[in-house]
Amino acid sequence: MQIEEKSPFDTPFEWIGGEPRVRALVDRFYDLMDLEPSYTELRAAHGPELANARERLFMFLCGWLGGPDYYVEKHGHPRLRMRHMPFSIGIKERDQWVACMDQAMGETGVPEGLRTRLKNSFFQTADWMRNKGMA
Repeated sequence: MQIEEKSPFDTPFEWIGGEPRVRALVDRFYDLMDLEPSYTELRAAHGPELANARERLFMFLCGWLGGPDYYVEKHGHPRLRMRHMPFSIGIKERDQWVACMDQAMGETGVPEGLRTRLKNSFFQTADWMRNKGMA
C-alpha cells in the first residue's frame, strides 16, 4: 500500500512556492522546448515566439493551482479545449507536453508529492485536448 504525501499547505499554489516558483516552472518549461530535440513537435506547435504563451500559461497556472486568478481576470473563462482547437494536438504532442512539463518540474524543484499529482492532472488535461488521431 502506497501512502500519499500529505501537503502541509492549503493549496498547490502555496505548496509549489507561490508566483516566483510558478514563473520559474513556466520559464523552464518553455526554455526546454528550445533546448531539447525531443520536444521538436511541441515547440513547432507554438510558432516563432513564446512570450505570449509563457505569460498565458503563468497566469493560468497561478489560478489553476489555487493562487491569484490572473488568467480569468484578463481573458475570461479558460475554455482550454476551444482555445487549443487551432493547434494540431495528437498523442505525440500530448506526450511531449507532459514530458517537458515533468522535466521542468524536476529541474525547478517541485516537491515530489506535488509533482506526482500535477503530472497526473497534466496528463488528463493534455489527453482531453487531443484533436487529431482520434478514432
